[in-house]
Amino acid sequence: MTPPRPVEETLMRAVRFDDFGQRPALVEIPAPTCPPSGAVIEVHATGVCRSDWHAWQGHDDSVHLPHIPGHEFAGVVAEVGEDVTGFAVGDRVTAPFILACGRCAQCRAGGPQVCPQQRQPGFDLPGSWAERVVVVEADHNLVALPDEIDMTLAAGLGCRVGTAHHAVRAQAAVRPGETVAVFGCGGLGLACVMIALAAGAEVLAIDVSPAALAAAEALGARALPSSSDIAARIRDETGGGVHVSLDALGAAATARAAIESLRPRGRHVQVGLLLGEDADPALPIGRVIAQELQILGSHGLAVAEYAELLADIAAGRLDLAGTVGRVIDAEELPEAMLAMSAPPTSPGMTVARWR
Repeated sequence: MTPPRPVEETLMRAVRFDDFGQRPALVEIPAPTCPPSGAVIEVHATGVCRSDWHAWQGHDDSVHLPHIPGHEFAGVVAEVGEDVTGFAVGDRVTAPFILACGRCAQCRAGGPQVCPQQRQPGFDLPGSWAERVVVVEADHNLVALPDEIDMTLAAGLGCRVGTAHHAVRAQAAVRPGETVAVFGCGGLGLACVMIALAAGAEVLAIDVSPAALAAAEALGARALPSSSDIAARIRDETGGGVHVSLDALGAAATARAAIESLRPRGRHVQVGLLLGEDADPALPIGRVIAQELQILGSHGLAVAEYAELLADIAAGRLDLAGTVGRVIDAEELPEAMLAMSAPPTSPGMTVARWR
């Protein structure tokens, strides 16, 4: 009797590292299978984020080897599970980097970005530095993209632009006429600058890089080179401090300086991840108590908030081109990972194209 022929595996290209700190490699591996309540997305564009570097360095306990990084992407639905009702093959989509369960108390209360059962592509799930990526619980986590938004620009909606929108609009609740200081003007920081300006704030942009400061200034911010006395300078030049500070870099020094730049009863939002040696920084809690400051965390973006974000883009209040610094081919992703160990050479986010 002739044995049955094996089912032919679909292969895809992906960028993977087999050990922490080891150079990632472009490999050919089996494409993912689609879970009943999930979807497989054909990735068109994916971001190169500082969080990917932290995962590569072994700073995140959820990462298991071998691993495919990448958590911000835009693409087209290639396959949907049998339980998915809200999306179909061919839909243009993105997704927040926090994939929620859709059932727990936090999800039901409108806070999927803090879902205790969350999954994250590029961390505990294979990521988007691949031709295909799985989105679990697709009906809860996929976001439809309007046809007029280019995939390269849309890649940042899942992390940097989305995270910045949640930090500025939801957590800081920036109001017209307030003064906002953004520490760190990479892709995340420039998105924070843009969204704060769109909210009607006056924005101070702080960075060590002249190119990053120039990019922030082009968006409409006032650029201030970082220095050891930057917090005191900001307080002096704003008549007592800013209303809102955001650390978009994620370092002990910038977190502390951002808090110290606030006026009494000001609000600090920690947007950049504090990992590795910066995971448990010494902060000026005495100032927080004496001046009734608020320290707020910000983690991703709730799916329900995408409607406001996409409306701001459609109305021209946000120009996503201002957040993108460099576009590369996906084959260049290994080099892009290595490059993140050195100071950035260009402002804005790097986006890799698979197609």
